[in-house]
Amino acid sequence: MSQQQTIAKEIELSGRGLFSGEPTKVRFKPAKPDTGVVFVCTRADKLLQVAALVDNVVPKPRRTSLQNGSFSVDLVEHCLSAAYGLGIDNLIVHTQACEMPGLDGSPEPYAKALLAGGIVQQDVDRRVFKLTQPVFVSEGSASIAALPCEDPSLNILCELEYQAVPSLGHQVYSFTADPRRYMKELAKARTFLFEPEVQQYRQQGIGKHLTYADVLVISPTGKPVANKLRFPDELIRHKVADLLGDLALLGRPLQARIIAHRSGHALAHQLVRKLRRAATAEKSLAQPALDIQHLLRILPHRYPFLMVDRVIEVDDERRVVGIKNVTFNEQFFQGHFPGTPIMPGVLIVEALAQISGILFSQRLEHTGQLAVLLSMDRVKIRRPVVPGDQLILEAQMLRVRSRTGHCRCRALVGDKLVAEAELKFMLVDADPG
Repeated sequence: MSQQQTIAKEIELSGRGLFSGEPTKVRFKPAKPDTGVVFVCTRADKLLQVAALVDNVVPKPRRTSLQNGSFSVDLVEHCLSAAYGLGIDNLIVHTQACEMPGLDGSPEPYAKALLAGGIVQQDVDRRVFKLTQPVFVSEGSASIAALPCEDPSLNILCELEYQAVPSLGHQVYSFTADPRRYMKELAKARTFLFEPEVQQYRQQGIGKHLTYADVLVISPTGKPVANKLRFPDELIRHKVADLLGDLALLGRPLQARIIAHRSGHALAHQLVRKLRRAATAEKSLAQPALDIQHLLRILPHRYPFLMVDRVIEVDDERRVVGIKNVTFNEQFFQGHFPGTPIMPGVLIVEALAQISGILFSQRLEHTGQLAVLLSMDRVKIRRPVVPGDQLILEAQMLRVRSRTGHCRCRALVGDKLVAEAELKFMLVDADPG
């Protein structure tokens, strides 16, 4: 599939949260090209939203959760798995609660709902990220490797081994992304728990509404409790289905070969963060989206205070990525510090503020306005920036109104995070003189 896809019509799905037990209703809506998957919720007449990107993931055990400000939504992996498995690029997911329905514990009900909505092509090419360099993450005995692959599809090889339940044995499963194979081989595979975990969760007040018929529970013998397996290797198939949902957090289709060993959500999120940085770094070598002449027309800053050399990616009005080349000729290196030149952290934050101003300028109603910094929250300088480094500056829109804006920003050198901050701005009319 070379073109982006969405659904043809709205479709609704209802159920109870797997962890909370709260009844909820979800409505899937078509989305414009390059929207990606976005979860939205209406509260007090305000539309809250969070994009399905790894930048918005918050750590929670045994599930994938997204958060943007006060709005969060749990257990998104089955919905994202279904969308990715069916080749849906753009989708609005309107939810009533803070947790997606658990349904039968598999992605299949989501996939069937999306198919019922009809899948249609859009007149925009897919932005596939073709991996060119290996990426590897590990934690203890678990690991995931992403390798370059000439096959245009995503290929996954997964290994599963539980030392606590040796009767399950060593399982291996291979999958090549394809909508028909997804529906036949992965969609029906359910999430699972081990029997000792059930009591722990019930003591915490989690999942009290569930029975053994609702959730696949594995006994110490490796057999399901009061239930039946849908596949002899259902457990590893569900691991692959979950991994697809987490890979969807890259925000674009991936061309690579994935080799996963005893991995879970947290490790998959680490991998996707590295992949996202690799995709951003690759963009820095491409033709600029906005060159210096464009930037001089947008930003009022001039030498020696212009901290953006070019913009390499503009993702509609949601995200912008730029470059700042750091050389020894920078004035501030003369005094910061002689003999050990380090770029001041406040100037890195200033560069992030400037890239945010470029992001706001992409909205027609803010053309000609200046983004004046109001506040800085969650500012962290994680690594020194020295002469010869190339700063990759990224600003993601959190919210914007007629006179104020709020961005989440990051600065990277290669795939290493060097600074991050949440910045708020007042948008004022520029002096025409």
